[in-house]
Amino acid sequence: MALLFLDPGLLTKRAAIERNDLVTDGSGGARENWVEVGETSVRVEPLTAIVEERLGQRIGAITHRVTLRARAGLVRGMAFRLGARRLVIRSLHDPDETGRWLVCRCEEEA
Repeated sequence: MALLFLDPGLLTKRAAIERNDLVTDGSGGARENWVEVGETSVRVEPLTAIVEERLGQRIGAITHRVTLRARAGLVRGMAFRLGARRLVIRSLHDPDETGRWLVCRCEEEA
């Protein structure tokens, strides 16, 4: 297996790592409660920007690839916060299966 070379110098942004702890509202529903659980350096690359119309409203989805050093406990549904932006993790994988890096596909919350 060929090893993937990723330059750590490309991890130029600091991002908070957040977990979504849903809080019940007493009426059978729940509201989001994002809690910061860590911080890391990342590389963020925009992938797609899709705008579609649903029920007369324009809905947009922006996706990104986020690369970081591997860390335990990161799972789908968590998010990276960069200032006011939140990138929710939709999938993650180890690109060369060495346990050194994680590549996450994320969707930006609007």
